[in-house]
Amino acid sequence: MTDFLAPHWVKSSYSNNGGSCVEWAPRVASVTGTVPVRDSKNPAGPVLGVPADSFSAFVAGVKARSFGLV
Repeated sequence: MTDFLAPHWVKSSYSNNGGSCVEWAPRVASVTGTVPVRDSKNPAGPVLGVPADSFSAFVAGVKARSFGLV
C-alpha cells in the first residue's frame, strides 16, 4: 500500500461511550471505492472491506433509525 493509501483511521463520535465501536478509513475509500472497517478495540485485528455504496447506505439507515435500534 502506498503512503497515500495508508489508512488514517477515524472513530465514530459516539465511540467514547465504552460500547462496541468501529473505525473506518475515509481516505482509502475515496480512492479505491472500498471502505476499510475495523474494530476500534482491536486495531491489529482483521479489516473488513465494504463497497462504498453499501457503507453509505448502511450509515444512512443508521441515521434514519431504520434498523430498529434504540
